[in-house]
Amino acid sequence: MITGGCHCGAIRYEIEGEALTHALCHCTDCRRHAGAPMVGWTMYPLGAVRVTKGAPRVYASSGHGRRHFCPDCGTGLFYVNSEMLPGRIDVQSATYDDPGIVPPQAHIQVAERIRWMERAHELPAFERFPPQG
Repeated sequence: MITGGCHCGAIRYEIEGEALTHALCHCTDCRRHAGAPMVGWTMYPLGAVRVTKGAPRVYASSGHGRRHFCPDCGTGLFYVNSEMLPGRIDVQSATYDDPGIVPPQAHIQVAERIRWMERAHELPAFERFPPQG
């Protein structure tokens, strides 16, 4: 069982079963909706995900794409596209209580990737913040 929710705690969910896949999406729609350079999506059969607290708001982000998010804090949670991905639901993996539980398997939509993301793993890394000075 995987559990997760939004930033403010108004929406909680649980997932039964194994993920079908976990991909890091670089498409413009995902980036703009999340305000992030990429978004991790873990895919499940539609019936595997159950909202246990609150009610997400649904935004029609394209002809068939529906993005579910918390109406209080704005956290993106789910994506459903009955035309392109019938019977499937994508869950934003960063909203898991333990985001490391399902490792990503691929980068997708790299044709739309921000160019500097190709080498982001080469940037200096700090446990918290860089030294002041």
